[in-house]
Order: sequence, then structure tokens, then C-alpha cells
Amino acid sequence: MKRTSVRPSARPSTLRSPRSCVRRRLLVLVPLLLLAACTSGPDPDEDRPDDLSPAPAPGERWQPAPGVSWQWQLTGKLDTSVKAAVYDVDGFTTTKEQVAELKAAGRRTICYLSTGAWEDFRPDAGAFPQALRGEGNGWEGERWLDIRRLAELEPLIAKRFDMCRDKGFDAVEPDNMDAYRNKSGFPLTAEDQLKYNRLIARLAHDRGLSAGLKNDLDQIPELVGVFDFAVNEQCAQYDECGRLTPFIAAGKAVFHVEYEIPANRFCAGTRELKLSSLEKKYDLGAWRKAC
Repeated sequence: MKRTSVRPSARPSTLRSPRSCVRRRLLVLVPLLLLAACTSGPDPDEDRPDDLSPAPAPGERWQPAPGVSWQWQLTGKLDTSVKAAVYDVDGFTTTKEQVAELKAAGRRTICYLSTGAWEDFRPDAGAFPQALRGEGNGWEGERWLDIRRLAELEPLIAKRFDMCRDKGFDAVEPDNMDAYRNKSGFPLTAEDQLKYNRLIARLAHDRGLSAGLKNDLDQIPELVGVFDFAVNEQCAQYDECGRLTPFIAAGKAVFHVEYEIPANRFCAGTRELKLSSLEKKYDLGAWRKAC
């Protein structure tokens, strides 16, 4: 399910909607030209030849390129038939065998984990001391973590990343990376968040995994050089997609979803920005509509 705190209000998007194809009554146009004029391009759910970047050399990390197709599924039975180059799936519930199946089909895989919030339903929940748990983050069974306590958190997160590596994932999507902007129960500062997010990226890189920056738009200028890609929710709804372009300029993918506005209202704008955009439902099941 969506793993960020709920925003208090929605700001209308100013991104342009896709232009509809206009059929003009020109006698000189043959039916074939009419068909071509109204074609919107290749099926966005079909893999493009450049979707799958070559395997990284030994000792190097996978680097997803802007515009690569993806699927994000965190609930329900994993559908491995979706024609997307990248799968972002739950690190705990996805098995090593499922990761191997996806990799055998040429897919890259991202291991979703919460690194900024405690979740009472995870098998290692008891390893997080009570003193690390703060206020609820808006989702049942979850509480913000005191990210200032790096010495205590580092071994806990490192163990989770070990799991991702051992299952064969290419990358990690660490969630809840903007606690300092929320009512966490702790007096967190922007500098606290930067230190923690840099630690998260280093722990992933030490294990040969790429790391994605989840939301945390305000700190993109400081962190774009540290992270290998970005993951964003609802930048079109809140008219924020332009703030993600430093990743695109650096040749790094931006994986983006919208929940509350339909694809035909944001795809034209996000395609222009070279984002990898999807319309998804809040439960983040298998259903998707790709741009």
C-alpha cells in the first residue's frame, strides 16, 4: 500500500493533459494516413529495446535510465507477466525464487522496504527498541523512527539490505525518507534527514545494490548525487514533477505514480519530462496503467 503520510490537502495540477487526436476532413488523406495521424505510439506496456540496460560490470551497480518501464506491486499475488522492464516489489514477501523468475525473464528488481518507519507486521519488528518508535505515520501499525540514532538503526537496516542482496535484488526502494517534514514525535531536522538518507544509500551501495530516493523533494539537490534513481508519488497532482528533473539530467530514472488523477491528465506532461509514470490504485496491487 502507499507508504507515505497523507497530505493535508490537494493542490490542483497545472500539467497539460494529453492532446487528443483530431481527425480532419481532408480529401487528400487516405485512410492509412488518417490511422497514422491518430496513433499514439507504441503500447506503453510493451518493453522497448532500450528498457533493459546491460548487466553492470563486476563491482558496479545497476543504473536505471530515464523513461524505463516499471511495475510497482506491494500487495496481492505477484503477477510476473506484466510487460515492464523493472519490478518494484515487497522485500519481505517476495521470495528468492520469484526474484530469480523475474531476472530470468530479463527484468530488473527493486526491493521495497520501510527504512524510516517501524512496522509491527514485519518479522524483525521486535528487534527495533521501543525508544526508536515515535508517532504514527498515518498507516495502521506503523510509527516513525528516530533517525538520529544511527548507531542503533544501522545494523537493523543493514540486515534488511542483506536480505535484499541475498534474494538477488538489483536495488532497494527505502520508504519513509522524509520524517523531518512530518510529526514524527522527535525533533528531527533537515540535517538529521540528510545524514540518515546518506547512510541508507551507503548501506545499499556497500552491498552492490542501487538505492532510490523516495519523495523527499526538498533535499533532491543535496542527494541526487548519492542516489541512483528516484521514486515519487503524486508529483503531478501537487504540481511538483519539475522538481525531480535533476535526476533525469543526471541520467537517472524517476519512477512515478499517481492515484487520484487519471493517466490521460498527466501522462503527456510526465512523458515530456522523461519520467517513468504509472496510474495505480492505493493498494498497489497488480493493476496499472502506464504512460
